[in-house]
Amino acid sequence: MFTGIIEETGMVQRIEKSAKSARLHIHASKVLEDARVGDSIAANGVCLTVTTKDKNIFTADVMNETLNRTSLRQLCHGSRVNLERAMPANGRFGGHMVSGHIDGTGVIHRIEKEGNAVWYIIRASAEILRYIVEKGSIAIDGISLTVAGVSNDEFQVSVIPHTVSQTTLGQSKVGDRVNLENDVIGKYIEKLLGAAEESRGISEEYLKKFGYY
Repeated sequence: MFTGIIEETGMVQRIEKSAKSARLHIHASKVLEDARVGDSIAANGVCLTVTTKDKNIFTADVMNETLNRTSLRQLCHGSRVNLERAMPANGRFGGHMVSGHIDGTGVIHRIEKEGNAVWYIIRASAEILRYIVEKGSIAIDGISLTVAGVSNDEFQVSVIPHTVSQTTLGQSKVGDRVNLENDVIGKYIEKLLGAAEESRGISEEYLKKFGYY
């Protein structure tokens, strides 16, 4: 489990590719201070398992399912990636609950500056947008952010200068593809309500009647 608070950006040193998998070699420092083989590190929001490590480089294997669902397939030598270690049990919960399991990708449609903030307007599929709500949480390339607005085909976030400078957002361009992870709570609620409707006849009308809608 992660929080979406990026600890550092690392650099892809090498990628070993096969027909349906890849092995990433990532240069890092802070996230490797106490990392061991088998630990989880999120790279651009994707939960990866450390397979080897030395002082400044760790490797992680990426399977075909992950390559198909995320933007990791677009990485190349020199690419910067957001890195975060799994949250310790005694750590602060600074962002929101992030699993490292990507729901899909979106495309940066516009980048606009407003005072000291930077707005990122991201287009995404209906399957992603259905779980995005204004003032709710979204993880973009592993970064925990608050949704400032949402429409039928895109959503927007307003990002402070610190986050822009300390993550890959500062290097992002219009047209870039980003990994998106929805807040897991919405997905659980949808599934549980669906099951409840089938078993107990709970519907929109039922919830309105008893003041829950």
